[in-house]
Amino acid sequence: MSEFRILEIKQSVFADNDKQAEELRKELKKEKTFLLNLMSSPGSGKTTTLTKTIAALKDEMKIGVMEADIDSDVDAHTISETGAKVIQLHTGGMCHLDADMTKQGILGLGTEEIDLAILENVGNLVCPAEFDTGSSKNAMILSVPEGDDKPLKYPLMFTICDVLLVNKIDVMEYFDFDLKACEERAKKLNPNIKVIPISAKTGEGIEEWAQWLREQVKEWKED
Repeated sequence: MSEFRILEIKQSVFADNDKQAEELRKELKKEKTFLLNLMSSPGSGKTTTLTKTIAALKDEMKIGVMEADIDSDVDAHTISETGAKVIQLHTGGMCHLDADMTKQGILGLGTEEIDLAILENVGNLVCPAEFDTGSSKNAMILSVPEGDDKPLKYPLMFTICDVLLVNKIDVMEYFDFDLKACEERAKKLNPNIKVIPISAKTGEGIEEWAQWLREQVKEWKED
């Protein structure tokens, strides 16, 4: 029988990233800047949801956005039209952002007088869920056309998120999407996840989402 080495893994392979993420969180806490990590699949409506979110909150708080993408800057151009401060992050082929990359983005964005910093992560439901970015809270968008079975297929994403936005409810009648089943599946993985049905197109549910953000930012600043 061939001999082979056995390695005892005593520390998470993500340990360095987790340490950097915690350090970034502490820095942002001192600066009273709330960082939201927003994740989803491509085409779920992240950027449209973001523009509606900015419109709902821009008169109450200063907002900065980091648009992460493998190469393009289309989303940054869209967000720049909202009046929010925005920078584009190119990941060089990486399908996610980690804590160090997020910190570089934060330094480029600057946190002076920014109450709410939003990281629009690279679009997919796998890699971004595996890396702690140092965010204050994690949010994800699941669009109706994607199907209500996604909690079964991508459990980690639903486990690590604080809030789930179910987008495109305005077209629910055209798709075989069971909102109740989706929520039950998500809460089985994460009993504390908050589920908010929205339509970024019509604006339905955006105020509830904005109110959740208001409360989180206020708590972050006062705690």
